[in-house]
Amino acid sequence: MKLKNVLIVVKDIDKALKFYHDLFGLELVLDNDGNMILTEGLVLQAESYWKDFLQRDIVGRNNSSELYFEEADLEGFVEKLETIYPEVEYVNKLMIHSWGQKVVRFYDPDGNLIEVGTPV
Repeated sequence: MKLKNVLIVVKDIDKALKFYHDLFGLELVLDNDGNMILTEGLVLQAESYWKDFLQRDIVGRNNSSELYFEEADLEGFVEKLETIYPEVEYVNKLMIHSWGQKVVRFYDPDGNLIEVGTPV
């Protein structure tokens, strides 16, 4: 068995696509009208479709999962993040863990938690 994708729910799918393209260079692979598959296996699902499918409320910003990316030039990434998305909400700004890894954590526009760290 192989994990193929990770799906996150977003309010505005076009805005989310732009965010993930601008910051991480992810490209659209397939657009299924409310469900977009991006490179690296990330899937954006329109909140309205997801809510209709589940028949349950969507709980945003629940802090129970995160998307993790690695970037060797983390300072350059943070500069890009603050330039393109100055309104971003941080969980923690650039910090260094006790084992030496640099990381930054923040929310995407829909409250999905993202961590970007230097390669381990």
